[in-house]
Amino acid sequence: MKRIKRQVRFGYVWAYRKARPLVQYLALCYAQVREYYRTHPKARKWTIAGLIVGGPPLLLLLVVWIEVPGKRALRNIQNQVASEVYSADSVLLGRYYLQDRTEIRFDDIAPVVVDALIATEDVRFYEHGGVDYESLGRVLVKSILLQEESAGGGSTLSQQLSKNLYPRKRYWVLSMLINKMRESITAQRLEDLYTKKELIRLYLNTIPFGDQCFGIEAAAKRFFSVRAKELTADQAAVLVGMLKATHNYNPRLFPERSRTRRNVVLAQMQKYKRFPKETLDSLQALPLELKYNMVSHHQGLAPYFREYLKGELLEWCRNNTRPDGSPYNLYTDGLKIYTTLDSHLQEYAENAVARQMKEVQKQFTDHWRKENPWQGHEEVIQDAIRRSSRYKALAEKGMSEEEVLDELQKPMPMRMFSWDGEKVVKMSPIDSIKHHIQFLNAGFLAIEPKTGRVRAWVGGIEHDFFQYDHVKVSTKRQVGSIFKPIVYATAIERGAQPCDLVSAAQETYIDKEGDKWTPRNMQNDYQVKYTMRGALAYSINTVAVKMIQQAGVLNTMETARNMGITSELPDVPSIALGSSSISLMEMVTAYSCFANNGMAVHPYYITGVRDRSGNTYTDFKPAEKSKRVLKPETAELIVGLLRTVVHEGTASRLRWKYAAHNNDVAGKTGTTQANADGWFMGMTPELVMGSWVGADDPRIHFRSTELGQGSNTALPMVGYFLQQVNEDSEFKTISKATFPTPSRAAQQKLSCDLYELDDTLWGKLEQMTFKQDSIRAADTLNPAPKESYMEKLYKRKLKMRQASQARDSAALRTLEIEDSGG
Repeated sequence: MKRIKRQVRFGYVWAYRKARPLVQYLALCYAQVREYYRTHPKARKWTIAGLIVGGPPLLLLLVVWIEVPGKRALRNIQNQVASEVYSADSVLLGRYYLQDRTEIRFDDIAPVVVDALIATEDVRFYEHGGVDYESLGRVLVKSILLQEESAGGGSTLSQQLSKNLYPRKRYWVLSMLINKMRESITAQRLEDLYTKKELIRLYLNTIPFGDQCFGIEAAAKRFFSVRAKELTADQAAVLVGMLKATHNYNPRLFPERSRTRRNVVLAQMQKYKRFPKETLDSLQALPLELKYNMVSHHQGLAPYFREYLKGELLEWCRNNTRPDGSPYNLYTDGLKIYTTLDSHLQEYAENAVARQMKEVQKQFTDHWRKENPWQGHEEVIQDAIRRSSRYKALAEKGMSEEEVLDELQKPMPMRMFSWDGEKVVKMSPIDSIKHHIQFLNAGFLAIEPKTGRVRAWVGGIEHDFFQYDHVKVSTKRQVGSIFKPIVYATAIERGAQPCDLVSAAQETYIDKEGDKWTPRNMQNDYQVKYTMRGALAYSINTVAVKMIQQAGVLNTMETARNMGITSELPDVPSIALGSSSISLMEMVTAYSCFANNGMAVHPYYITGVRDRSGNTYTDFKPAEKSKRVLKPETAELIVGLLRTVVHEGTASRLRWKYAAHNNDVAGKTGTTQANADGWFMGMTPELVMGSWVGADDPRIHFRSTELGQGSNTALPMVGYFLQQVNEDSEFKTISKATFPTPSRAAQQKLSCDLYELDDTLWGKLEQMTFKQDSIRAADTLNPAPKESYMEKLYKRKLKMRQASQARDSAALRTLEIEDSGG
């Protein structure tokens, strides 16, 4: 502390010594001036008079001069420009902005816009140098001497541009005069620095058009859904007419007033020979036709993806700097963000989700009828109320819980989501919560397994009402049977074979805490032995648990980690049945490893960012290189097993109901406890798709597995998606792709029929069925015993298998089996 005091004292002494000569000089000058005025009284009077008369103007000029931007600032005009997100096929997905503005070149502006602007706002634009003294004098004479209200404005386009770039300020005196002088000087400087075309471009990129849009490009898209260079004369006249008063002449709010103003602008254009009188009459007779495009972050393609992307981009902006060294601003710097999404695939995915969720919501509503789906869990509503933003806002004001609940019971106009369209009804916020909590939600994700590029991302059913994204890694739900292929892959890596027979008999397991757990199957088939191929096809839980015991729980967890699952996995055998909560993103990533020949896949969704200066950043691919997770043969075998699920098992409806029989598809269904979550993972060689369905609160669900299983809720989304892909010739590489022909060794390991004729499960089934049918046919007097449950079950499965191999869609429709707990 003493050292710091000494340094401060030394600093004072040093500063005093340096400043002392200047202070002495100023004191001497002051003494001389004072002595002069003491000996010359008249000079003192004239000086005082001069200060009184000339001081204010000098002060005014000083203030104006200080406020006028320099030429360096005017050379580097930077409007706030929206950043834009583009798909891989160059379609604009959405924008991030504070001001909805897109800057364009002069050549991208329709000539009729320029004609309308000059004819209406500044007819002598090409003749003056920033300030039109002739027009200004005429306005002063008409408005002051002749008292004409229609004298017009005296500001040129350059002066208006100055006002838009540097908004007016309030001063303690003469604010209007100071602002006008500043705008005039700035306008003249702009004229010195820019050509007339450049000034028009700056003006039309800067000017506000109301409805939160800025610049002619944004206005053209907002009011007419066209680009600025596509505007017609009557459309251009509407937009230019708005500049007089953007609210009063807004064509959306005041169509008749806007049409009248449009015709005035058209008359001005004809007056200055922009087109003949006959054209004027036909243009003025046109009705005002808008194609209004309300810009909202909730609307357009991929809103959930864009919202997720925003967080990534904000982080990127904090870590990257502009040429001047300051961090990028996502909302004002006009960045161009290029992504991996395909606009057509994204549209197909959103269509598929909407179509299926409308159907499944009707099933859900009919299923519960007049009962509340939170029946038995009344706390669901209380929890939802406390999570609502309205509850939190009232609580922050210091209101008690009782007061908040009373307030939330009061009816008011509320926006309400429905699959028939948004409605506005009078209801209480609590009733609104009860209404919206009954909706089932969804997630859909598609990734290229060979590259990791995300091609489609649907995080929910309607972003405006349900903003929780069910794709991103932080959103986790129990995954059910879709985890089983990871178990089987681990077992195969450690020597198990797809055609090994495993008993489906129940066993009781004791966990580390000493608790007992007995897995069960949906079908009462515990006395049967299944091959791994059959157990996965029919989602047999007891076999899956025995396989994880054989492979090792820790080994399975390690395999899952290597395949891209980062969620917590407990060291218990029940993870074989998907008891862990994992995100859709993680599961699609893991399945991509199967389709990528056992190589790990690292998803990415940004390919590049370009700023306004043309600087391009492309370092967005995952830094981690893909590594081998599974042996190629293991991946090949798992794909073969998953193809069996689609051909003969719980996902067979994908082929006969959704016309995916022409696709080479593999997949797995999944259903969690109490039908809270329905899953489906689908794979083609070029695309891995994952879908999930469930209520945001898992305590709300179907009571029936027939309705709530993944094959009924989630699988159809992939089915509808593939239908659209198959119909689009652009995606033949996806729809016509086939998995590589399995090696001879893999074919033998998957061809269980070769070894089942005498000893295997299916062989015994065929023999049993043939024997019993032969007895019944031959001995009508002494028929064979009535078919047992197991005989019926396996006859049905056998017929399903035979119909699938024969591609008999009609037979498959009648024989479709339900999802056996998966």
